[in-house]
Amino acid sequence: MKKVWKFLSSMPFAIGLLVALSAVCALSSLITQGQTYEWYAGAYGPRLGALILALGLDDAFHSWWFWVLTGVLCGNLLLCNLVRLRPLINRTRGFYSADGLPETQDAAPVVHRPKEVFAALSMTPRETERQGQRILFASKNGLGLWGPWVCHLGILLLVVGFSLGQALHREYVVYGVKGQTKPIGDTGYALTIDDFQVKLRADDTVEQYEAAVTVFPQGEAGRGQSARLSVNHPASLFGMKLYQNSTGWAAALTVSKEGQVLEEQILCAGEGLQVQAVPGLVVYLNAFYPDFYLRPGYGPMTLSGALNNPAYLYSIYFQDAMVGMDYWQMEEGPIKVNDYEFTFHDPESYTLLEIKKDKFAWLTLMGGILVLLGLGLCFYVQPVQLWAREQADGTWMVYGKSPKGGPLFTERLLQATEKAKES
Repeated sequence: MKKVWKFLSSMPFAIGLLVALSAVCALSSLITQGQTYEWYAGAYGPRLGALILALGLDDAFHSWWFWVLTGVLCGNLLLCNLVRLRPLINRTRGFYSADGLPETQDAAPVVHRPKEVFAALSMTPRETERQGQRILFASKNGLGLWGPWVCHLGILLLVVGFSLGQALHREYVVYGVKGQTKPIGDTGYALTIDDFQVKLRADDTVEQYEAAVTVFPQGEAGRGQSARLSVNHPASLFGMKLYQNSTGWAAALTVSKEGQVLEEQILCAGEGLQVQAVPGLVVYLNAFYPDFYLRPGYGPMTLSGALNNPAYLYSIYFQDAMVGMDYWQMEEGPIKVNDYEFTFHDPESYTLLEIKKDKFAWLTLMGGILVLLGLGLCFYVQPVQLWAREQADGTWMVYGKSPKGGPLFTERLLQATEKAKES
């Protein structure tokens, strides 16, 4: 039983679990996530498609094997830390005590003024006595002993935070034009798009998308929080992470009859308007071309991003059946369906925002901080012990050791003793 316990809490077992978890996650990244059996059967064949669904490779971070491997890995890391905690505490106590010092040590320099050696190494000794012999002792940087342990604890928190975050986080998409207010899914918050700009380079290519938004609890606009975000520069509001994802074109659609406006609504490309006056009649804005050109044999395209020759691709449905689809430009006059007229106008860019709510992001952040702290303790904090024993002739034998970077410390110790001899 002890051998099983030792293996389950060993680093080789942890490394094996990390390799296995990385391998299956990498395999899942090669498979399109979240599709149906029909999709996988068409792409990979019926048998392989069924196997993908059975193994949960279609939804890696919610699959049974991901939770099993992650749970075992977390258990291993926890055991590693618990098993090593008490010995590490005892080792730290002994590090600051002169009781466990060895009686002899090879190549101990002999000096007359040992305190000068301690001072040269920025250490302040305390004096004790053992078997009638005076001893000077000092130790520093004992926190360096905790580097690996803190690093393991950070990795544990990273794995737990990342796993829970991937499995339980919520994602929402909000899109619209400047001035619109949209709800953020079922969060109880709403978002107002205060501004949106598409910055272009001199060659008319996109340089950056920038949006200014305000998020507030629904019905409590006075408690809002505002921020600006752009591609690769997200914002955090009310515990949610907001990302500038993409953009597209939108336009206003006006429905009128005999010169009287009945309805008006802003549509983003791909959206439709259910005409209230005619149940079952829906008008869609399929696409918008700011600089329209119909290339023979190839289809529609836009020559630039400037509004030089705007055109709208629309479609009309009545009772779920398409009754018309065409390109429309303002100079052609309104689109007419019986006594009703439809007009697209005021095209503008809309912003599409991706919003993520991860309750465990703080845990991942804490884990990352602990890993960096542990690495800092490992590589930059050198625990050292220094002691001197008085000999019968009044001279002192100076000893020193360090569990990390011992040869470097020995070299510094020799330099310090040489200076003490010369002074």
